[in-house]
Amino acid sequence: MAANAWRAEWNEVPTPSYLVYEELLEKNLKVLAEVAEDTGAAILLAQKCFSMYHYYPLIGRYLAGTTASGIYEARLSQEEMGRENHVFKPAYEDEEIEQLASICDHIIFNSFSQWERFGTAARLHGVSCGMRINPECSTQDHAIYDPCAPGSRLGVKIADFREDLLAGLDGLHFHTLCEQGADALEETLDAVEEKFGKYLHGMKWLNFGGGHHITRVGYDISLLKKLIRRVQEKYHVAVYLEPGEAVALNAGFLVSEVLDVQAGGNVILNTSAVCHMPDVIEMPYRPPVVGAGKAGERAHTYTLAGPTCLAGDTIGTYSFDTPLCIGDRVVFGDMAIYTMVKNNTFNGMPLPHIIAVSPQGEWETVRTFGYDDFKMRL
Repeated sequence: MAANAWRAEWNEVPTPSYLVYEELLEKNLKVLAEVAEDTGAAILLAQKCFSMYHYYPLIGRYLAGTTASGIYEARLSQEEMGRENHVFKPAYEDEEIEQLASICDHIIFNSFSQWERFGTAARLHGVSCGMRINPECSTQDHAIYDPCAPGSRLGVKIADFREDLLAGLDGLHFHTLCEQGADALEETLDAVEEKFGKYLHGMKWLNFGGGHHITRVGYDISLLKKLIRRVQEKYHVAVYLEPGEAVALNAGFLVSEVLDVQAGGNVILNTSAVCHMPDVIEMPYRPPVVGAGKAGERAHTYTLAGPTCLAGDTIGTYSFDTPLCIGDRVVFGDMAIYTMVKNNTFNGMPLPHIIAVSPQGEWETVRTFGYDDFKMRL
């Protein structure tokens, strides 16, 4: 499916709508499944990135299971996929740990104080427990997404590692990457081995966390496999990976509509950066637009913006071959990841419909939202 080819359903669906394509999702899943099959590593869906459970039966045919960030995601995994169910949270609450221990296979702790407090309860349920570590090896420039940034609350640093409390722990977990390649993983793994390698010899597993852009064009899959095998052979441990973006990368689109074209070149859409694609504001991130180029690249340049009161609710500046008019449709790419899981109703903004598209191009509305979905949150 060509990213720049206009699809018939984009003219048919209500706006705004997220459209997630089964064929594109499955294409990613096949890449991940091949890595798992060739190396013996287990690959999990990070639900914090993509939780469209309509597709969980499909994802479960290719991946070992999921990883959760708390009780709600863990319950979703249990109810809708029913495969391996892992969880990590920076700090657990008394009332959720028993629930998690009853439905999760792995529980990963963020500190030895949490391990001392909740480890016994988890192990009584037969859960495999692990500790998140911080190798203090930054490989990215986005501090907000860097678990190894100074002052990070994520993972135990080697200076705080409690060798005397390792009894009962089955594995270690690190998660330091964000949209990165195998070269960054190699650098990180070197730091992990340097600081924590001696403890891996007594473990059952090592979890590489997420942030691996495995399905991105140009990703060095052969290096990834080499790194997995290196750990398996050296420490005789099972290896887990928890990609989120790689599962649904480029599998979704957001179809929007032009509400107004202003004289200064601003175009107001019925979709919002702050409400429907928050990473545009947080990352920052410039999503691709089907049939558009960079500013000035084509005949007509516009700044695409949302209808909220936030002055900074702008998506980016793009150029088009023909002028945009009220009622025209604008389609954003790569809109499956960190969209549905992060969107909000700021300003009373309606949430986009969620639509699944079959390999035959048939579309099905999985979820639609209205006033009650706004009101119930207040």
